[in-house]
Amino acid sequence: MTGMRFSFVGYQPPTSVHTRAAQVFELALKDEMGGDVDFVLENNVADSGLKAAACLSLVETGDRTFCYFASSYLADRFPEIAILDLPFMISDRVRAYQALDGDFGAAMKKIVRANSEYELLGFWDNGFRHLSNCARPIRTPGDCTGLRIRTGNSKLHQETFAALGFEPTFIDVADLAAAVKSGEVDAQDNPLANIFQFGIHQHHRYITLSGHFLGFVTVLCHRQSYESWGSETQEAVHKAVAQATEAQRGFALAEDDRVLAELEKTDNEVIELSAGERRLFVEAVQPVIDTQLNSLDSRLVDLYLGTSA
Repeated sequence: MTGMRFSFVGYQPPTSVHTRAAQVFELALKDEMGGDVDFVLENNVADSGLKAAACLSLVETGDRTFCYFASSYLADRFPEIAILDLPFMISDRVRAYQALDGDFGAAMKKIVRANSEYELLGFWDNGFRHLSNCARPIRTPGDCTGLRIRTGNSKLHQETFAALGFEPTFIDVADLAAAVKSGEVDAQDNPLANIFQFGIHQHHRYITLSGHFLGFVTVLCHRQSYESWGSETQEAVHKAVAQATEAQRGFALAEDDRVLAELEKTDNEVIELSAGERRLFVEAVQPVIDTQLNSLDSRLVDLYLGTSA
């Protein structure tokens, strides 16, 4: 198999766990195809002056072959994927992986294929999301009151933060660091890797290990391109994604440990919640959880939470 061209676009710097996984994917695909493969990797679409969300349209139209993107941003189009964003419901990464690599993931791939121009190839670990802010230690929902928090473009995320007392506002990830530095927002949530990678810890002294969401990014492919390939190429792509996924999840786990060690060297205050404090957060967002569970496909919820709870 020679002469094929692939392109992969992301929205993070070269050192991020996602970009490193994309590099693994590139090498694995070239190895699997055993030929002259042209593979163009764009680490960060913002370098071209675009917002992160441009990755989705670039792949949907076929301008790029592959991308990764946070699953939360897809919930408007595929409501079932919001199951991944139910707050405080997941505490075990490995069991979540089992669901994503099993029947739940297979069901989501069918839904995406039937309702879009994407082929969903897999799920990468976007980390447990934690709170950071510049105002005060957050140990209870009462500490969140009145703080303006940056959120992604997810209705469920925004409803969750509002239930905790925050004032949520959507800001594209490309503008996140600037919004934190300028004080446009008082708080934000992200995995530890991003909090450190984007320099958020330099402006937000207080980091609460809330683990309120376990985030995932979807690995997407332009479906028409995928369907135009022969079975041999498709198989090579799937094998390469599997290798990249295993590596990426390892990167994500290791990055949490590394960042916590780095934060010990700074003047940041890292707050660990007691069981009682965590329970207060869960109680505050329970109405949001109940509303979501009533609107979601119970079979899919069981496939995910039944494996992951």
